[in-house]
Amino acid sequence: MRYRIVRLMVMFDLPVETAAQRKAYRQFRKALLSEGFLMIQESIYVRVATNSQAAALLEKRVADFVPEKGLVQTLQVTEKQYASMHFLVGTAKTDVKNRDDKVIVI
Repeated sequence: MRYRIVRLMVMFDLPVETAAQRKAYRQFRKALLSEGFLMIQESIYVRVATNSQAAALLEKRVADFVPEKGLVQTLQVTEKQYASMHFLVGTAKTDVKNRDDKVIVI
């Protein structure tokens, strides 16, 4: 079986005007982190998946804990597409958790 590594990106814009909205934002962010997502920018999180089916399953899991209000979007990109990202200002994070060679397929 051939695996095509993909990245699932979650991008969101959530309201934080009331205490309840701020709590929903914090809970959503913590849930993303507990699912293994890494923050690449404010309100943009990414996680490595073994293939598009695994990414779709992960997307369904994220859908289970999205807040009621705001905007949450997902995007699947291949590892090759993700690697071709250009940095106009700043540099890439060299976090070891953000590398696809750490993916173990069982």
